[in-house]
Amino acid sequence: MATSVESTQSIVPTLVGGTWQPSVSTRNGEVFNPSSGKVIAQVPLCTEEETNAIVAAAAQALPDWGATPAVERARVMFKFRDLIEQHFEELAALVTREHGKTLPESRAEVQRGLEMVEFACAVPTMLMGDTLPNIAPSVDAETNRHPVGVCVGITPYNFPFMVPLWMFPVAIACGNTFVLKPSEKVPLSSVRLGELLVEAGLPDGVFNIAHGDRECVETLLNHPEVAAISFVGSTAIAKAIYETGTKNGKRVQAAGGAKNHLIIMPDADLEQSVKALAASAYGCAGQRCMAGSVAVAVGDVADPLVEQLCDYAGTMRVGPSDGDENVDMGPLIRREHLDRVSSYLDVASGEGAEVALDGRGDFGSDGFLLGPCVIDRVAPQMRVAQEEIFGPVLSVVRAADLESALEIGRNCPYGNGASIFTGSGYAAREFKQHFNAGMIGINVGVPAPMAWFPFTGWNQSFFGDLHIQGTESVHFYTRQKMTLTRWFRSAEESHVDPVWKTARK
Repeated sequence: MATSVESTQSIVPTLVGGTWQPSVSTRNGEVFNPSSGKVIAQVPLCTEEETNAIVAAAAQALPDWGATPAVERARVMFKFRDLIEQHFEELAALVTREHGKTLPESRAEVQRGLEMVEFACAVPTMLMGDTLPNIAPSVDAETNRHPVGVCVGITPYNFPFMVPLWMFPVAIACGNTFVLKPSEKVPLSSVRLGELLVEAGLPDGVFNIAHGDRECVETLLNHPEVAAISFVGSTAIAKAIYETGTKNGKRVQAAGGAKNHLIIMPDADLEQSVKALAASAYGCAGQRCMAGSVAVAVGDVADPLVEQLCDYAGTMRVGPSDGDENVDMGPLIRREHLDRVSSYLDVASGEGAEVALDGRGDFGSDGFLLGPCVIDRVAPQMRVAQEEIFGPVLSVVRAADLESALEIGRNCPYGNGASIFTGSGYAAREFKQHFNAGMIGINVGVPAPMAWFPFTGWNQSFFGDLHIQGTESVHFYTRQKMTLTRWFRSAEESHVDPVWKTARK
């Protein structure tokens, strides 16, 4: 087993049929520590042939694993859960090292992933079918759930530990085998998860890891033995994966980007609202699909909101996250992403908005650092209000009333999450009923569901029918079989055995 992935400039291995293998690919990508700006590993970009071999290993393991009793599959998940708990701090530190989250943020990510494993431990209770005896004279009906086959997970860089755990624990507990293709920017957490699964006693080939870029992904999307694909990433790629996967007859769930709105009503508790807005917009340096991106200030709350928000965010401590637990916000994932996010400040100024808080500065580090940014007097049609920035930039749009704020949401092509801050039950109810998003928060900055509820993005934020997490994930990774049964009495049973004498004719 390869366990040296944390050493500087190591080559990240693939996992094929229970064996850790070096890739034969001549193409590699670089894995950075975003806090230092240094390369810490090389990740292979698997060839089509390698990717096909990984899928073949998963297909070979499928019959035996699918026939394994559900309770035995769940026992592996219980062991896996215990190992995550035992290595909790190590795993959090690894997320911080390869992604740049602060250590408290990484601990929260590991905890949310752990909860998804706990959910998967209960999958046997969700695989139980339905029965209706005597649905017609002497006819009984029943349904049961079966695994769909080889499943693939294609995961993003922003949650290297949690998002893979949204997928493979449920898929595996349902009797499927799995191929994980993590982001080439953050492969180390996925490798460690694979090591813990092997230690938990998962049979060879049930879980496999492929690394790569477009060539690897397209191979997975077109492979005839892949039955289902789960994806989290940008909207453009989510749409492409959904279209290609479904064209090839696969079931697909593809979560895309977002432009999440946070509405602040005049009666909101401003101090608490500002704290929630800052946590939403600047948590994980804004690199999450549930981050607040547009604050809609209603009525005369706008001026004090912007003032207090700039004061609060301006005191946040920004710096390398891998050596100081007192840092409030860590780096962005790459230098080029830092440059892209920063450029929106100039774009906003050019369109007539006001940069109320400019997070650019000298942080005394080679890391990819940008402080919290606030852009005021943004019009809904401006680029900063329309495009997914994916960084610590919060745009403030001013609205006259609640209906105007709801109208802004109706015109947004995304539909991931939105929140309202208010003391009014009427305003909260109107928002809950009518805002154009699948996940709603009331006085909550990040309305992300926990493992037992589905991640219900709408519109351009999700492509598919069955969402990630919750019972919808069990339905996605299984297919139903219905059986109708009628038994006829034999002549011998009808005329010889007295037990049939009182049976209905």
